[in-house]
Amino acid sequence: MKRPELLAPAGDLEKLKTAVIYGADAVYFGGENFGLRAGAGNFTVEEMREGVRFAHEHGAKCYLTMNIYPHNEDVLPIEQYLLKIRNLGIDAFLVSDPGMFDIIKEVMADAEIHLSTQANMTNYRTAMFWARHGVKRFVLARELTLEEIREVREKLPEDLELEAFCHGAMCISYSGRCLLSNFLTGRDSNRGACAHPCRWNYALVEEKRPGEYYPIEEDGRGTYFMNSGDMCMIEHVGKLIEAGVDSLKIEGRMKSMFYVATVVGAYRKAIDDYMAGRPFDESLLDEVGKVSHRKFTTGFFFSQPGAEGQDYLTSDYIRDYAFVGKVLDYDPESGLATVEQRNKMVIGDEIEVFGPGHPFFAQKISEMYNDAGEPIESAPHPQQILKMKMEEPVGENWLIRKKK
Repeated sequence: MKRPELLAPAGDLEKLKTAVIYGADAVYFGGENFGLRAGAGNFTVEEMREGVRFAHEHGAKCYLTMNIYPHNEDVLPIEQYLLKIRNLGIDAFLVSDPGMFDIIKEVMADAEIHLSTQANMTNYRTAMFWARHGVKRFVLARELTLEEIREVREKLPEDLELEAFCHGAMCISYSGRCLLSNFLTGRDSNRGACAHPCRWNYALVEEKRPGEYYPIEEDGRGTYFMNSGDMCMIEHVGKLIEAGVDSLKIEGRMKSMFYVATVVGAYRKAIDDYMAGRPFDESLLDEVGKVSHRKFTTGFFFSQPGAEGQDYLTSDYIRDYAFVGKVLDYDPESGLATVEQRNKMVIGDEIEVFGPGHPFFAQKISEMYNDAGEPIESAPHPQQILKMKMEEPVGENWLIRKKK
């Protein structure tokens, strides 16, 4: 069986490097314009150059998202932008709009094109249409079941690839195509500026009774009736592979470096275990639950999600763990790690430490020292550099978390 690609989000250069280090086969990211995550850190041309170089040196691929639906005013800037980046070595471009497709092909005739989920590819005839125009890969609409994916795979030539989201935020609208943000805030969700009004709290108000809020559901203060859960298919990566998915995609360009490392590391192990014939490691479910998330759902893969796919009571994230530090260096003789603080930690805190390809170990913080070598009880300053005693060997880019 073909080994699937693990595709990870890269909201900025640090997250790109983290994704690759923790096992991603490929990363996707946006430039400063023309992608659907305007609020992510995104990449300057120089950052993109460095990111592509780093990924390629580690055997990973880089995909650039240019999946907005452009207006007339965007056409010339897109052409100018492509001229700046055409020699960076980007492996593929994610697009959803035929005009964007044409512009990229005019500037870079050999560019590999992947059809974004924004294009709502839900059937094999649509895939065949785009394939005739040169699309190599199709990011499947999230509304497809495993059976539908299997049929799409059977109807397509083997050299055409299928990509499917396996983890992360879901959208209430059809594969992300939404006008709600435009109406309520003036921010165009199809040009990268969605305000996520589907996560807001709503109630019913009768025209002649202003201020009297009637519950749409059971909560008298209103309800989050469009608030979808987060997808989590880590238990079922084998079923996705068996259905013919070539690339398993993690959502989260707006998420933290801690999220990227944790989720990529967990899915890396799940895929490797499946390909090696090992049973699913149940601890991986706990692992992905240690990053910020909403309640988990399997989306449409097995059936229509219905009420279990929504959270009507709150749009708050579940945040049981805090990311508190990143290991920069380790001295095996002293057992001291040089750590960059990311959230406050104090002597006596119970922490978990994990690294690329290594399960976490737990310990108490017993010793910390500032940059002058003086013992300290607390590390309260953002990105403070300190030394910390480790009970087991660690390495560069290992991360430290603690339960809240």
